[in-house]
Formats: sequence, structure tokens, C-alpha cells
Amino acid sequence: MAKRDWFTIPNLLSYFRLILIPFFVYYYVIADTQADYMLATGILLISGITDAADGFIARKFNQGTKIGQLLDPIADKLTQIAVVAVLMMKWRAFIFLFSLFLIKETYMTVQNIRLYRKDKRLDGAEWYGKIATIVFYLTMFIAVFFPNLSDVTVTSLVVLASAYQLLAFFYYARLFKQMHKG
Repeated sequence: MAKRDWFTIPNLLSYFRLILIPFFVYYYVIADTQADYMLATGILLISGITDAADGFIARKFNQGTKIGQLLDPIADKLTQIAVVAVLMMKWRAFIFLFSLFLIKETYMTVQNIRLYRKDKRLDGAEWYGKIATIVFYLTMFIAVFFPNLSDVTVTSLVVLASAYQLLAFFYYARLFKQMHKG
């Protein structure tokens, strides 16, 4: 791999997203006022915008790299894990979503490794995975921005996000099964 592959604009944006994770965690954990929660939400929003930007730039300007193919999902998953982990400290309902997320992502990783060994690859996220991710992020944004949500509201959000995670999990399981056969 060429040194320039490490420093494309999309990869720099992914590095930036990784750097944002501890800042989000710090500001959320020490948050005492609505302004503090807004700052944490802003960091999360910047992370989301740079995530969309890195993918767009990589495709539009042909700056996709093998490093970026690894770096982008790593930044995604570490961000998601960090956000749900701090939300679990406040609301126990997020434990279920966190567990489900870990199971789904572990399964996806194992299946992608199996496909890689067969010289096959899942090319990007499917529509159901994208919807599950959007609902997941909306749930996290709402919970971070509105720190005084009732347990019933949080549980409802977690159930909704979990339902979409399960839907994506089952559709991906079916897709992986087809890909392993073909």
C-alpha cells in the first residue's frame, strides 16, 4: 500500500471521527447542563456528517482505498459502541440494544471473514442495514440531546432501534447464506 493511501481525504475524515470518540465520551459523562449535552450532541453530529462526507468523497472523487474500507467501518462501530456504552450508564434499557448490536456485528464480521476466504465480498450496506443504522443513530441522538427522557420513552426508542437491528440481522443472515451457497 502506498503511503498516499493512508492520507486520502476520506481516510483523514475517518481518523478525525476516531479522534472525536473520546471527546464525545468525556463531554457526555461530565455533562451537567443542557449546554453540555448539546456539546456532546454536536460532537456526535460532526462525526455523522464526516462519516457521510468520507463515503461521498471516496466515491465521487475515486479516493476509495483498502485502508478506507477497513477504517470507515471501524470508526462507525467504535463510535456506536462508545455512544451506547455511555447511554447504558444512564438508562439500563440500552443494555439490550448494546448486546444485540454486539451480537449482530460479531456475526457480520465472522461472515465477512468467511466470504473473504472464498474471494467473495459484501459490497456495502444493504437498504435494511442502512435503515437500521439510521434508526440506531436517531435513537442515540435523541437520548444524548434529551437527557431527561422518561424510562418509558427510552425503552420505546430502544425497542424500535432493536426491532430494526433484528430485521437487518435476519436479512443479512439470509443474504450471507445465499452468498455462501453461490
